[in-house]
Amino acid sequence: MNKRTKLKFLSLLAFFYVTGQVQAQDRKAPSYPLITHNPNFSIWSGTDQLNASTTTHWTGADHSLVGLIKVDGSIYRFLGKEEANYKTVLGTTDEKSYSVKYTETAPEGDWMSASYADGNWKSGYAPIGDDAKQVKTLWKSNDIWVRRTFSIANPATTNELMLKINHDDNIEVYLNGKKVYQKEGWTNTFQYVHLNKSDLKAGENVIAIHLANSAGGRFLDFGLVDKLKEKGAGIQLAKQKNVEVTATQTIYDFTCGNVDLKVTFTSPLLMDDLGLLARPVSYVTYSARANDKKTHSVKVFMSASSNIAVYKPSQEVTAKKYSTSALSVLKAGTVEQPLLQKAADDMRIDWGYFYVAAPKSSGAVQFITNSGEAASAFRSGSSASTVTTGRSLALNTVIPFGTVTSKPAERFVELGYDEIYSIQYFKRNLRPWWNTSGKETIENQLNAAATQYKEVMRKCAAFDKAVYADALQSGGKEYAHLCLLAYRQSIAAHTLVKSPEGEVLWLSKENNSGGFINTVDVTYPSAPLYLIYNPVLLQGMLNGIFYFSESGKYPHPWAAHDLGTYPLANGQTYGEPMPVEESGNMIILTAAIAKAQGNANYAKKHWATLTTWADYLTKEGLDPKTQLCTDDFAGHLARNANLSVKAIVGIASYAQLAESLGYSETAKKYRAIAESMVPKWIEMADAGDHYALTFDNKNTWSQKYNLVWDKVLDLNLFPQKVYNTEISYYLTKQNKFGLPLDSRKAYTKNDWILWTATFAPTRSEFEALVKPVYRHSIETESRVPLNDFYDSNTGIRDNFKARSVVGGFYMKFFADRMKSKYVSTQSSSAPSN
Repeated sequence: MNKRTKLKFLSLLAFFYVTGQVQAQDRKAPSYPLITHNPNFSIWSGTDQLNASTTTHWTGADHSLVGLIKVDGSIYRFLGKEEANYKTVLGTTDEKSYSVKYTETAPEGDWMSASYADGNWKSGYAPIGDDAKQVKTLWKSNDIWVRRTFSIANPATTNELMLKINHDDNIEVYLNGKKVYQKEGWTNTFQYVHLNKSDLKAGENVIAIHLANSAGGRFLDFGLVDKLKEKGAGIQLAKQKNVEVTATQTIYDFTCGNVDLKVTFTSPLLMDDLGLLARPVSYVTYSARANDKKTHSVKVFMSASSNIAVYKPSQEVTAKKYSTSALSVLKAGTVEQPLLQKAADDMRIDWGYFYVAAPKSSGAVQFITNSGEAASAFRSGSSASTVTTGRSLALNTVIPFGTVTSKPAERFVELGYDEIYSIQYFKRNLRPWWNTSGKETIENQLNAAATQYKEVMRKCAAFDKAVYADALQSGGKEYAHLCLLAYRQSIAAHTLVKSPEGEVLWLSKENNSGGFINTVDVTYPSAPLYLIYNPVLLQGMLNGIFYFSESGKYPHPWAAHDLGTYPLANGQTYGEPMPVEESGNMIILTAAIAKAQGNANYAKKHWATLTTWADYLTKEGLDPKTQLCTDDFAGHLARNANLSVKAIVGIASYAQLAESLGYSETAKKYRAIAESMVPKWIEMADAGDHYALTFDNKNTWSQKYNLVWDKVLDLNLFPQKVYNTEISYYLTKQNKFGLPLDSRKAYTKNDWILWTATFAPTRSEFEALVKPVYRHSIETESRVPLNDFYDSNTGIRDNFKARSVVGGFYMKFFADRMKSKYVSTQSSSAPSN
C-alpha cells in the first residue's frame, strides 16, 4: 500500500469510527416510550429516528401514530410510518376458515408440487393446532404436512406478493413446488414474507407446508396478500436533530425546511397523585418556530390508528367524531366489545374505547378515514370523514398554527383510553381507579387534562429534573440514564384499581414472560421505585397476595406466585409454587414498606400471615430443597445459596418488624434464628475466592443479589468480608454487556446486576458493574422496550421485554435514601452537647 493510499485508508477508517461514535451516541434507548399508561395502552418507537418505523404496542403489534407537518405547502413526516396496506389474495382465518388437505405420516414423492395426488390425505379446516378452543383441526403429533390448492386469474395484476403466516414450530413452505420460506422456531402473530409473484401461475396453484413441533404448542394459519403501493408520494422526511428521554417525557427535535419542530410525548405518571397517575391520558405537544427569521404557514397533522383498540387488525371497529364544551373528540373501539373475556401474554385490549382529543381553542379539525387514505387527505386539504366502521381506520387531527415566526408557538393533542372495566378480581369486574364510582366519564378526564395542561407540564418538568439529579448523585451519569429509561416502563406494566374491600391494587402484568398478573417475584425486583415515590403502591402490589391467603382461597403455608393471567386475577395460574422465593419476598417487602414509611402498621394488619411464612422459612429456608426461584428460566435447583440468603434475610426482616411493633420476645427469637444461619451459610457456600451457586458444588458461582436487603434494611447479618469477596470475584467475570447471572450460562438479568452493584464496597466498583448494563441499553440489537434477560456477550435478548422489573434499577437510589434517613434518625436521637 503506497503512502497516499494508506492515508486515504486511515482517513476512511477515522470517518467510519467517528460516524459510528456519533450513531452510538445518538441512541438513547433500545425503544422509546411515547404513550405509557398500562399494559394495554402502551405505544413505543423502536428506532432512533422517530419517522423510521411504525410505532408499536410493547408486544410488537402495530399501534400506528403518524405525524406530518405542512410548511408553506411542503409536507414532512416526523412521526411513524404509514401502516402497510394489504389486499387479500388467499384468505387466512382472521377473515374466515378455509379447507386444506393434510397428513401426519411422512408422504412419499413430490408432495409439494401442484400435480401431486393428495386424494388419500385427510381433509380439515384451518386453523390447525393442539388447542381445541382455538383451532378447527386438531394436530398433536410431531409432524404435519399440509396442502392448500387455489386459483388465480391474473397474477400479473399483483403489486407485491407476500406470504401471510403464523406458525408453531419449525416450518418449510413451498409455492408450486418451490421452497419460499423456512424458519426454525415459531411466531406469535402473523408474519409477512416477501415472495416472487412470478412463482404464481394463472389457474391452479398450491401451497404445501411441512410443520414440525419441537417444543410447546402447535399452530398453523397461512395465506397470501398483495401489499399495495404506498400513497405517500410528495412527502419528505423531517430531519431529526435530537431525542431526549426523561422520567415522564420523550422529546424530539426536528428541522422541517424553514421551521423547527419540537414534539414532546408526556405521560404524567406522578406517583404522589394517584388520580393523575391513573388518568389514562397522555399529551403530544408540538412547538413550532421559524429558523430563518421569516414567517411561514404551518399545519400539523396526526393520524392515530384504530388498531390501538383491537386485539387483531381483522376485528371490525366503529368510530365517531363529537365534541364537548371545550374539546373536539374522536373515538374508536371494536364492534364486538368482548369485555374481560380473555387472558394472555401476547394480547392487546379489544374492549373499551380509544380517544383523540384537541382543545377547540386550537382550531383543530378532525375526521375519520381508512388508514391508507389519511396522508393523502392531509396532502390534498380534505377533512371529510369517509368511514365510520371497518378495519384499521385512521383518527385524523389537523392543527393549524397559522403564521409561525421565530417565537415558538405551541399546541397539544390528547390520547386517552377508557377500558370501562380493567381487571377481574376473584370473579368481580373492577373499574379503572379514575372511575371506581362508575359515575365519572372519560370526557371529564380529557377535559381535566386539558384544563390542567400547563400545571401538569410544570410538575412533570420539575419532577424529571429532580429524578435525574437524585439518580446522578446516587450513581453517576450512566446510572441516572438507566433510571430514566426504567421509570415509565415499570409503571406502564401495572394497572391501578380499588379492591371490593377498598384497598389499593397496583397489579403488574408479567410482560413477555407468561402474562401473569401480580407475580410476587416480579413485584420483588420492581419494588425500589415504588418504595421511593409512594410505598402505598407497593402495598397495592402485596394486598392481593395477602387477600389470597387470608381469605382461604390459597391454603398453603407459603405465599402464592401470582393471582392469575392478566387481566383476570382469579387465582394462581403459574404451574407450580415457589415457596421460599415468594414467602421471603413478601416478608422482605413488608419490612421495606415499614422502613420507608417509618412505621410497621401495614405489617400489623397481616401479622398472622407473615408469621406463617416466617415459620416456613425457618423450617425450609437455610438449605432449600429442589424448587424454583425467581430465575425459573434456569430450571429447578436444590441447595441454592442465593435463595438461602433470601430466607435468612426474610427471617431477620420478620424479626425487625416484630421489634418495630413491640413484640420483643418474638423479635429476639427470630433474630437469633437468622443470626445462627449466617455462619452455617458461610461454611456451606465458601469456595475460597467466592461463594458458590449451590452448597454442594464449589466450582460454581452466582450473583447473590438477595444480600442487598441486609444492607438496605440495616439488618447487619453478613460480615463485610462476604460482600468484598463477592464483588471482587464478580469483577473478574464481567462480559461486554454485563455480569452473568451465574456460572451455568452467559445470560444475565440487568435488574439483578444493579442490585448486586448496590452492595459494592466502593463507588468505582459500583460504576464498573453498571457500565456494561448502560452499554447494553444503547447498543443492543434487540430494539424492544428495555429487556432485562439477555446474553451478556452479544446483548441479544433471551426473552422478556417491557417488564416492570426495571423499577429495580432504583435500588441504589433507595439504599442511599434509607441510609440518609438512618443517619438523620441517629443524629436526631443523639444527646446534644
